Amino acid sequence: MDNYLPILIVFTLATAYGLWYQRTRGALKTKTSRVGKPALTSADIGHDLGDRVTLVQFSTAFCTPCRATRALLTDITADLDDVVHVDIDAEKHLDLVRRLEILSTPTTLVLDRSGVEVGRAVGAPKRADVLATLNGIK
Repeated sequence: MDNYLPILIVFTLATAYGLWYQRTRGALKTKTSRVGKPALTSADIGHDLGDRVTLVQFSTAFCTPCRATRALLTDITADLDDVVHVDIDAEKHLDLVRRLEILSTPTTLVLDRSGVEVGRAVGAPKRADVLATLNGIK
C-alpha cells in the first residue's frame, strides 16, 4: 500500500489542477475597478475603437483555439454596428503584450468606448459570456 501512496497523491493533485484549469479557461471576467488603468487608443490596437465596445483578441499563428475564438467574435460582431472585433498577432506586438500582461493566447480584452478594459477572457470565451458582457455595457 505504501508504494501506491505517491501515485494516489499525484493523481489527486493532477485531477484537482485539471478541474481548476477547465473551469477558468475561457471565463470572461469583468473588471469592476477602472482606477489607474490607462485606456488603449486606436493607435495602440491599430484599428478604430467601437462606438460602444471593442473586442481585442490576441492570437498567434499556431494557436488552434485562436481560430475558434476569431470565428466566434466575428460572428457576434457581424450584426452589431457599435461593436468592433480586432485581432492582434501577439508575436508581432510584444511590447503591447507585455504592457497588458497577456500570458497566453487566445486572450480577449473587452474595451468600453473610451478604450478602458472592462473585461478579459483567457482562452476561448463562451458565446453566452460574451453576449452577457456586451449586454451589460451601455
